[in-house]
Amino acid sequence: MKSFSYTIVDPAGIHARPAGLLARAAKEFVDTQITVSKGDSSAGATQLLKLLGLGVRAGDSVTVTAEGGSEDAAIAAMEKFFREHL
Repeated sequence: MKSFSYTIVDPAGIHARPAGLLARAAKEFVDTQITVSKGDSSAGATQLLKLLGLGVRAGDSVTVTAEGGSEDAAIAAMEKFFREHL
């Protein structure tokens, strides 16, 4: 299992557009479960409505975890995604 923490800098937090892009990017790793956690709540990165339900705002810290066959590639892709979009 690989993970990283990231503090959201996008003024709107995780809203519909980046959440949709995140879900699409995560779906590329079919053999790896990618999870986004905020506090005690978490959502699969491919679950758009659950991602939005986390209520992640600017300044919030999230933890992204990847577990499975492509976890190294998945966590690298997610780190890049978060830096570029959130």
